[in-house]
Amino acid sequence: MAKKKVILTFPPALIEEPVTYNLIKNYDCQINILKATVRPKEKGRLVIELNGSKEAVNRGLQYLKEIGVQVEPLAQEVRHLKERCTSCSACIPHCPTAALSIDRAEMKVSFRRERCILCEACLPVCAYKAMEIEF
Repeated sequence: MAKKKVILTFPPALIEEPVTYNLIKNYDCQINILKATVRPKEKGRLVIELNGSKEAVNRGLQYLKEIGVQVEPLAQEVRHLKERCTSCSACIPHCPTAALSIDRAEMKVSFRRERCILCEACLPVCAYKAMEIEF
């Protein structure tokens, strides 16, 4: 099973087209939408995780490129800078996937990268800049 995280940028003409439906139905791909910004008559942007056989994922990505969707690999990652973190826990309630949690015994914030969906909700609430985006 192949898994790829990609950023899709849609031109305004494709915003109302069933692109993700076609990926699922015609290309046998599973899609997990991690982040989306879609507005009628404007450019749209989706961050997705695409799953399926290697062939299905490659055919799906080729389909996207052919119809005019810009496809970029997701090269960014959220990093937790432990040396800056004071474990104030201000970030905890903002993390929708519990990638950030607090160990009550030690009162330390921990970060589980595999749970992070790159929503960036932790960035503006950290007064110590202990969370950052790495490109």
